[in-house]
Amino acid sequence: MTLKIVSIVGARPNFMKVAPIADAVERADGHIEHTLIHTGQHYDERMSDWFFDDLGMPRPDLNLGVGSGSHAAQTANVMMAVEQPFIDLAPDVVIVVGDVNSTLACALTAKKLGFRVAHVEAGLRSRDMTMPEEINRLCTDAISDILFTPDIIADENLKKEGIDETRIHFVGNVMIDTLLRHLESAKARRYAASLGLEPRSYGMLTLHRPANVDDKDRFVEILDAIQDGVGDLPIVFPAHPRTRQRIMEFQIGDRFSQQPGQRGIWLTDPIGYLEFLELNASARLVLTDSGGLQEETTILSVPCVTLRDNTERPITIEQGTNRLAGTSRRPILAAIADALSSPLSGSKRPDKWDGNAAERIISTLLAYR
Repeated sequence: MTLKIVSIVGARPNFMKVAPIADAVERADGHIEHTLIHTGQHYDERMSDWFFDDLGMPRPDLNLGVGSGSHAAQTANVMMAVEQPFIDLAPDVVIVVGDVNSTLACALTAKKLGFRVAHVEAGLRSRDMTMPEEINRLCTDAISDILFTPDIIADENLKKEGIDETRIHFVGNVMIDTLLRHLESAKARRYAASLGLEPRSYGMLTLHRPANVDDKDRFVEILDAIQDGVGDLPIVFPAHPRTRQRIMEFQIGDRFSQQPGQRGIWLTDPIGYLEFLELNASARLVLTDSGGLQEETTILSVPCVTLRDNTERPITIEQGTNRLAGTSRRPILAAIADALSSPLSGSKRPDKWDGNAAERIISTLLAYR
């Protein structure tokens, strides 16, 4: 009996999570009919091409082209756009990943149509209800039939919320599947060297959360604290499109250096996954408000400073690889100083962060036929 699966991608972080699942499906000896739907929640043709090419992903079977909008409008538009494809495809299970608006929208639509929902990366909790992602996580987990967790803390979160343990499957981290699969090819590109950067001679920065970049005073305070905290260490900053837009609106472009390797923060356009991975793998320090980078630096043994007041990935703090700095000057300075004075060397990996999470997901789903 063939298992009919529909997988959903909506935003850039989803690609890294669905790529190993798609690969595991290909190795399932024809027992699975797999359809990939891109909602188009975030869509940049160049960046999408990078992900498909770098990750070896199949192109989506359907692109809904929903585009941007308010949280309510975007969620509603995805629900309306995906309803008929779900009806036509009649899947045995719909896989949603992560915590973006498309995740919740597709889970709700599938569930209302009577299709089983599997949530990959279930159970993560920041306990911060001001974050739209936290609302998406809670609601998606509440209605999902199958919950695939990345770590044991996520398991415990779900159990405390009263989720039936038979629905919970600890499989590991699919993001790490992607990282481990592509790390050597990323290093072979020698992108850092092409920029004149020596290993461990620079830092990396990502900032995109509205709480950090939509308020000029907070954004400037974070940038100034980073600059003062890292001293002469150059920082590479591949800016998210909305972050670059804020930099232009706030007229703070003069705060950035003009080329890599100079003292200061070098602002650059977004780069491909493999180039980004290689830069992070060779960095002395990573500063971020992203969730995924907290996990990736744990595997890469690169000190991470998280520019947020909370994290849904506390396993990275338990491993000693990540420091939660907040968004104010003094704690950021303290976290950077601690990270730079305590270089990592072969940090311990969390259980099942071994590159085989997607295989466990597919094996579990096949057992549900």
